[in-house]
Amino acid sequence: MAYIQLKTAIPGPKSQALLARRAAAVSAALYQSVPVAVARAAGSLVEDVDGNVLLDLVGGIGVLAVGHTPESVSTALKAQAERYLHVCAIVANYEPYVDVCEQLNAITPGTFPKKTLLANGGAEAVENAVKLARAYTKKAGILCFEGAYHGRSNLTMALTSKYGLFKKGFGPFAPEIYRLPLPNLYRTPPGMTAEAYLDWSCHQLEHALIAQIDPSALAAIIIEPIVGEGGFIPVPAPFLQKIRQICDQHNVVMIADEVQCGFGRSGRLFAIEESGVVPDLIITAKSLAAGLPLSAVTGRQEILDAPHLGGVGSTYGGNPLACVAALEAIKLINRPETLAKARQIEARIRHTFEPLQAQIPSLGDVRGRGAMMALEFVTDPVSKEPWPDLVLAVIKKCAERGVLLLRAGLYSNCIRLLPALTIPDDQLQEGLAIIIEAITSTYEEMT
Repeated sequence: MAYIQLKTAIPGPKSQALLARRAAAVSAALYQSVPVAVARAAGSLVEDVDGNVLLDLVGGIGVLAVGHTPESVSTALKAQAERYLHVCAIVANYEPYVDVCEQLNAITPGTFPKKTLLANGGAEAVENAVKLARAYTKKAGILCFEGAYHGRSNLTMALTSKYGLFKKGFGPFAPEIYRLPLPNLYRTPPGMTAEAYLDWSCHQLEHALIAQIDPSALAAIIIEPIVGEGGFIPVPAPFLQKIRQICDQHNVVMIADEVQCGFGRSGRLFAIEESGVVPDLIITAKSLAAGLPLSAVTGRQEILDAPHLGGVGSTYGGNPLACVAALEAIKLINRPETLAKARQIEARIRHTFEPLQAQIPSLGDVRGRGAMMALEFVTDPVSKEPWPDLVLAVIKKCAERGVLLLRAGLYSNCIRLLPALTIPDDQLQEGLAIIIEAITSTYEEMT
C-alpha cells in the first residue's frame, strides 16, 4: 500500500499561494525546509492544503515522538480546555503542573531527591539550568562544546556553535562561556586512531581547567549526549564519564541537554543512560509534550532550590494544556514496546543506508541512535570535505516526491531522520525507498 498520495506538484497552487502570503507577512529570516503548507496531520502522515498526503520524517524537528495528533493527547487537551486554559504557576497552584514535575522527578536518571522547573521551550530551560547552576555553586563559568546547539536567546546563542547560521550579526553575547572540541569519531584526525583521539579529547577537558578557566570559577559543564544540530553525533561514553569525574572533583554541575535526544529518541528514555552517567540536571523539551510548548529542568533538589524565592519563573511555563499533553506523551513513550521501536527504526535505517556506502562513497557516515539518525555527505571519503549542496538537492527532490526532511550538521551536510516512534514499518520503508532513489539520482547528476 502506498501511503504517499500526490495530486499536484509540490508545492501545489494553494501551498504556493500561502507561501506568497508568508513571504509578504513573515520575517524573511525564518527558514522553511520544504515548500508545503499543512492542512491536517495524523501519525506520520501530513496532508497539505492541496490534498497531497506526505510522509513526515522530521516530526517538528524531533518534537513528535508520538506522531501527529495522537488520540489520547487530543482527548486530554479537549477535556482540559473545558476546565481552564491558563493560570500561571506564579499566581496559583494547579494539579497538571505538579503531576508533570512528579513524573519527571521519578523517571529521570538518578536516585537522589529531585525537583523540576517547567518552562516553554528548550532555550528557556537551558537558561534556567545555567541560572540554577550559578546560584548553587556561586560561580559563573560555563563550559560547552563545538557543534552544540542550546538555543537562540542571547545566553543560549553564546553556548551554541555554528556561528554563521545562528549567531552572525546578533552579538555581543553573554560572557563567561568557554568552548571545547567534541570527539566526533567520524572526523578523527589523520594519523590518529579513534582511541587515541578520544584519549586526547578527554585530556583536553583537564587541560581546559588550566588553559581556559580555573575550576574555582566554573559553575557547569553542559553537553548534549547526542549532539543534535551538530550532526547527530553520539558522544562517546568515556567522554561523558570524564565530564562526570571532573564535575564531582571540582563542585561543578553537570547538565545534560536532552531537548532533542530525550524521550525515547535513542531507544532509551534518556540518551545519557547509555553511558551510565547520571547528570546533576537534565533538560527536556520537544517530544515532552507531543507538540505543545513545554520544557523542563529536572535534577538534584538542592540545585533546584538554590535561587532566592521568586528568582525563577515563567508566565506561560507549565501551561495546563501543555502539561496534560505531556502526561499523556510520557505514558505513550515510557513503554518497553515504544523504546524497542526506536531501536528497530535504527536497525532499519542502518540496514537501508550502510550498504549504499559502497555504491555511493560520498555517503560518508550513517550514524545516530534509535530514531535519531543522520546521513553525512562528503565530496570525497578520504578528505571528508562536506557536500551541503548535494544534501539540499536531495531534500528538495524528496519533498517533490512526498517525503519531508531537514538538514543538520556543523557544515549543513547531513540529512536528519527523526521519524515518530509510532511510525508503521511499511510507511518508514516507503519513505526510505524514496530517499535512496533521491540520493542515487542526485549523486549521478552531480558527479
